[in-house]
Amino acid sequence: MFAYIVKRLIAGVVVMFMISAAVFLLFWYGPSAPAKPLCDRDTNNRCTDVRLAQYTESLGYNNPVYSEYGKYVKGIFVGRKITIGPTTYDCPAPCLGYSARTKVPVWGEMKQRLPATISVAVGGATLYLLFGVPIGVAAARRRGSVTDKALVSSFLVLSSIPYYLFALLTWLYLTVIYELPVFGNPGYYPFTDNPAKWFQGLGLAWVCLGIFGCTQYTRYSRGAMVEALSEDYIRTAKAKGLPPRTVVYKHGLRAALVPIVTIFGIDFGTLLAGTIFTEKIFEIQGIGFWSLQAVYGKDLPVVSATALFAAAVLIVSNLMVDVLYSFLDPRVRIS
Repeated sequence: MFAYIVKRLIAGVVVMFMISAAVFLLFWYGPSAPAKPLCDRDTNNRCTDVRLAQYTESLGYNNPVYSEYGKYVKGIFVGRKITIGPTTYDCPAPCLGYSARTKVPVWGEMKQRLPATISVAVGGATLYLLFGVPIGVAAARRRGSVTDKALVSSFLVLSSIPYYLFALLTWLYLTVIYELPVFGNPGYYPFTDNPAKWFQGLGLAWVCLGIFGCTQYTRYSRGAMVEALSEDYIRTAKAKGLPPRTVVYKHGLRAALVPIVTIFGIDFGTLLAGTIFTEKIFEIQGIGFWSLQAVYGKDLPVVSATALFAAAVLIVSNLMVDVLYSFLDPRVRIS
């Protein structure tokens, strides 16, 4: 197990290196000068060709690409100094650069936005697991019945609606038209400041993620349970006279959880990397909304930092899922 985890971590580091290099090269050889967003935001002077050349030189964009990429990677571990125009900034480790829009360290701003994204991800994932898996198991136990067909068909119709449209309509009807007081003003409020307001501000976002994710996990759970309940060991357990609940939940569900956990690991990692539509619609200042603003504003350091963060989250979540395999299903052995 230990050797497997070490190999996966090494592979994860290699993937992170490749992603960081790809993002760095895309900015370096992009269609516009990498220094232009910073030069355009200089409120004291117009961005002329001369000033653009000064910014390009101060930022090191006229140096060899491998030299600047080495400085970028080194800054993640030990920090570095960044010169933007006439000003030199001290960027402590992990240095992911300075935001072109706010002129503050990217890592510091990312830490401020992480609690909002984590709150959205944990709440939404909890809801669609709590409802999706039990409904899927219930449908599998009643396979072919009217209840099963009604659940599958209704959830299939709901999941065919684009998520951004579903979330937008939910926000429009529940907060603008009907003004339900239970949801209040959507947004993120720190839990430590006011737990009730934190819950109220994120409630509608959780409902949208929970309902939409529940439709998918109902279908995943149903399919996995139908397959598990048709296995030979399930028939043996029934022949031995074990109670139906024991057969379904102790033996069948444990095996069915393996593919569900695989999908959940990827989905939860994606949620942690930033729920762009949810955060944008409900005005939640998280990683997803931040990355969207960075793309609109051509804030290259923020875009590269959010790409690295998303890659790291997905790598760690996939590793955790692989380790959980051996605990959920005794037939799976990690070597």
